[in-house]
Amino acid sequence: MTTRILKTLASAVAAMGLLVGSAAALEVASSATVAGNPDAVWKKIGDFCAIGTWHPAVSKCVQSDEGGATYRTLTTTDGGTIKEKLVEQTDTSYTYAIIDSPLPVANYRATISVSAQGDGTRVDWKSSFDAKGKSDDEAKGVISSIYKAGLDKIAEMSGN
Repeated sequence: MTTRILKTLASAVAAMGLLVGSAAALEVASSATVAGNPDAVWKKIGDFCAIGTWHPAVSKCVQSDEGGATYRTLTTTDGGTIKEKLVEQTDTSYTYAIIDSPLPVANYRATISVSAQGDGTRVDWKSSFDAKGKSDDEAKGVISSIYKAGLDKIAEMSGN
């Protein structure tokens, strides 16, 4: 074989190794159907800093603007802080990214949204991220429990 063919083959094998070695982002998705119409539910939960009123693990939310972007800094009930950036917002959803956090995640991006579901409202919370400092299953478990606590509180606030 010529040197050129060997180099091409070596490059192809190396590229395949990179592709195989790359882990796909983890995903967590949770939903709850709650009482009330989507507009009424979104009015309670849709403001970027409203999470301080509906998530039991959040004791305080402070919103700020930096360089034309909107951020929120959450203080948890155990004293931790999480800084998040608003990435996109519509009339029935918002997407955010975690900038700094003690949570076992990196490259975290999530969307919370509402939609009509029969006589009630479906609240969806979904994310993609990489595990950081914990196994994939442990990281997914932490995020799933955060979503469950929040969705349970939204259901309670909505009269479920």
